[in-house]
Amino acid sequence: MPNSVTVISRSRVFPDQKSTLVDLKLSVSDLPMLSCHYIQKGCLFTRPHLPPHALLSHLKHSLSLTLSHFPPLAGRLSTSEDGHVFLSCNDAGADFVSAAAKSVRVSDVIGGIDVPDVVKEFFTYDRTVSYEGHNRPILAVQVTELNDGVFIGFSVNHSVTDGTSLWNFINTFAEVSRGVGNVTRHPDFTRESVLISAAVLKVPQGGPKVPFIENEPLRERIFSFSREQILELKAMVNGEMNGVEVLRRQSKDKLNGKPTETLETITRARKLPSSKTTTFRLAVNVRHRLSPKLDPEYFGNAIQSVPTFATAGEVLSRDLRWSADRLNQSLAAHQDGKIRDAVADWEANPGGFPLNNPDGASVTMGSSPRFPMYDNDFGWGRPVAVRSGRANKYDGKISAFPGRDGNGSVDLEVVLAPETMAGIESDDEFMRYLLKK
Repeated sequence: MPNSVTVISRSRVFPDQKSTLVDLKLSVSDLPMLSCHYIQKGCLFTRPHLPPHALLSHLKHSLSLTLSHFPPLAGRLSTSEDGHVFLSCNDAGADFVSAAAKSVRVSDVIGGIDVPDVVKEFFTYDRTVSYEGHNRPILAVQVTELNDGVFIGFSVNHSVTDGTSLWNFINTFAEVSRGVGNVTRHPDFTRESVLISAAVLKVPQGGPKVPFIENEPLRERIFSFSREQILELKAMVNGEMNGVEVLRRQSKDKLNGKPTETLETITRARKLPSSKTTTFRLAVNVRHRLSPKLDPEYFGNAIQSVPTFATAGEVLSRDLRWSADRLNQSLAAHQDGKIRDAVADWEANPGGFPLNNPDGASVTMGSSPRFPMYDNDFGWGRPVAVRSGRANKYDGKISAFPGRDGNGSVDLEVVLAPETMAGIESDDEFMRYLLKK
């Protein structure tokens, strides 16, 4: 479906009320994201009851009201003379894009094996690096009318929000759109924790570049796991500590995922030498891990990358419980002391977020099945699916989403080199398990 999306109009949406927030200093969790792409996440819906022109007008108005609760998303980045980067809440506005893909149906988006390329066209600011927030809006919303549905895509500056903050905003936008009088989420904009630092990130001439190859060939699939499948995995791993626990810790939910078996399958498909060191990175929310804790609605980035290392031979020769134990040990240890150590290390050597796979032996898991992605009813029902754009994708990037059915189901968005994906698809053990429902 090449060139399936046509942009109809672009406009600027401003907050309904003027901001009273002072400039917000970027934290040691925000600054590394200046070299990342804008986050691109969005929701697919069946056709709304409103005609297109009325829908666009309604969403614009709702966005204006919502921006008054989230003034940083209508601001711009600024850098002081001494090199510190701030978010100026100056009411400069967010972009709003209307688009159409009349030849694309909902089933085209969710029905195939791979995620279709047309999904990448549902987002604006393609491959925009977050440092560019000095000169362009922090947020852009693209509403794409499909043949029998609509996709609402969000592109947001990654140095301003992490996944927690982004979905809090989207949930609030949905509440306002469907007419909830008093919104339930109240973002916390304080900047008083250990994450606020005097360290300066030196930016190269022309701005930072993303730390991964942008144009390498990739395949992207959604692997869906039901509650029953995850329960079976839990039994396989045997008892109290298991592969499910990894994402349980991340999401505070009983049944959430299977990164351990996925890591093993990818390692097998890559055909790595047994002595090769593999790395599994988890983007961990530190709001509740710091002492004192950050507000759950703390607005900004509050994530750190937690790595776990093992040789390919260890991953493939040991059982799932061994790998799960290693991952859980890394997560359990990442509390206040480790977080502060990571802050100190960054202050000693400021740099970008480790979003890459330099040696072909790494896997990075982001997002979380805890995020309320399917709680976004804009007034005509819950999403049919959640998808992401091209942003920050490279060989070995995995994102964990809640399954639409809830109840502990999980979707893994897996991005791999084509030959590695083909290796997974020819892995009878993994695919047989995947197909069990």
